[in-house]
Amino acid sequence: MPDALIIDACRTPRGVGKAGKGALSGIHPQQLGATVLRALATRTGIDTADVDDIVWGCSAQVATQSGDLGRMSALDAGYDVRASAVTLDRFCGSGITSVNMAASSIMAGAEDLVIAGGCEMMSMEGRRGGSGPMMMDSGNLRLRARHPQSHQGVCADAIATLEGITRRDVDALGLESQKRAAHAIANGHFDKSLVLVHREDGSLALDHEEYPRPQTTMEGLSALKPAFPAIADYAIDDKGTTYRGLILQKYPDLNIDFMHHAGNSSGVVDGAAAILLASPAYARAHGLKPRARVVAMANMGDSPTLMLNAPVPATRKVLAKAGLTVDDIDLFEINEAFAVVAEKYIRDLELDRAKVNVNGGSIALGHPIGATGSILIGTVLDELERRDLKRGLVTMCAAGGMAPAIIIERI
Repeated sequence: MPDALIIDACRTPRGVGKAGKGALSGIHPQQLGATVLRALATRTGIDTADVDDIVWGCSAQVATQSGDLGRMSALDAGYDVRASAVTLDRFCGSGITSVNMAASSIMAGAEDLVIAGGCEMMSMEGRRGGSGPMMMDSGNLRLRARHPQSHQGVCADAIATLEGITRRDVDALGLESQKRAAHAIANGHFDKSLVLVHREDGSLALDHEEYPRPQTTMEGLSALKPAFPAIADYAIDDKGTTYRGLILQKYPDLNIDFMHHAGNSSGVVDGAAAILLASPAYARAHGLKPRARVVAMANMGDSPTLMLNAPVPATRKVLAKAGLTVDDIDLFEINEAFAVVAEKYIRDLELDRAKVNVNGGSIALGHPIGATGSILIGTVLDELERRDLKRGLVTMCAAGGMAPAIIIERI
């Protein structure tokens, strides 16, 4: 079975995901996707007619993000029309899944040159396609009796309560994310992958990370009120069902300790990323120098009610597939959807914190849902090269109680 080689990776800076306020908010998602696809082709010199497929992640496929965003972005980027594309949704895990599927097609011998990536415009108004709560339509109401699925922020607080993780613990992780991101930005750790975003008229839209708050302090974080108590008791149907009530269906004795807020939860941002993968035969024939290879991939499901706990079993699964242990991994990227996700991950796997999210994470930098996984793969690759290390593991939680995972190895 041939290796799936990573040739290059690039991404946009992340812009604040508020309509009319973030630097990227007025840009069409096809144009944002085209930015990274065009940059990837320019950086590697590939003939886009050779691209067998583009596997693209996007969670909210509505309005301007609908209609196979990957294909439309490729056309917008000026790719040859023979470069096909598909757009997928695994919620927050979409950007890892796009890479895993692209790698799988190469390893199966079906394709030789594939681009993976994703885009999400969190600033897009109506991105959930309506005003109702997510997963509360009539079909999913039927599913609720078997698998109650709550609001993700309420899930984060429920997990922290069950695990004995404190407000100070999650605030400390949030602060460390800001410190590490500020250090990485100041020292150019992201520069290798970052591409500038221009507006349609050619003017510069964004050339830096817009979301980080390097002035954050522990005192400031401790003063913030928890974000989810009111949401927990919000009635989501005419029967008075609440998000808290959905969790209590499975954990009736749980008294949720609310502790997550904007300072220890992932930021709402816009962004896009793309990764070029090739077979060894294609890379040799076209003079492409691989930067890494895909070692193993895995998908894992866990409790839909708690939603955010699958990264730990996904990590154990992908390590088993690779025949490795946590000690064989030099750097870990676990998406900071909420601080409790990364905190539980570190504790459960008994990881050295100096090897996890070394350049900060989504608390400081933001989480453009469909793109984040691809961003993290590029980030860990850049850092492996910068530190002259060998292997990186990337995983993240996704709605529905899922997590994809991938291990890459530097060449």
